[in-house]
Amino acid sequence: MTKGQILKHDFTKGSLTLYDSNGKVTYCEDSTGSWIKREYDSNSNVTYFENSTGFWYKCEYDSNHNETYLENSHGSWYKHEYDTNGNVTYYETSNGYWSKWEYNTNGNVTYFEDSDGSWQKYLVVSKVLLSL
Repeated sequence: MTKGQILKHDFTKGSLTLYDSNGKVTYCEDSTGSWIKREYDSNSNVTYFENSTGFWYKCEYDSNHNETYLENSHGSWYKHEYDTNGNVTYYETSNGYWSKWEYNTNGNVTYFEDSDGSWQKYLVVSKVLLSL
């Protein structure tokens, strides 16, 4: 039984939408019975999502609100790491792919490599990015 059915919502007047105390949508259901559910952390980041098809994902964040981990009902997961400036330094997926980045003090990419064997060094000369 859906929340709309429990609450005996009149869908002729529109979809049912529920909000948390911060005004974020926590539940929405339409007249077909399709619904979505969201949960948030104290920083308003979505930590859990689920819909009426059975799909779901959950997320984790660092203290700067950067997404550090996501997994879903398809069995996939994604991991991110960041430097103190919020630049992605590492990315990895459940299928074994990974990539790494390095940055200079101005936030420009200076090096990239990945699990496919690709790599690239970069040189920034007078605000122009050159690939070596």
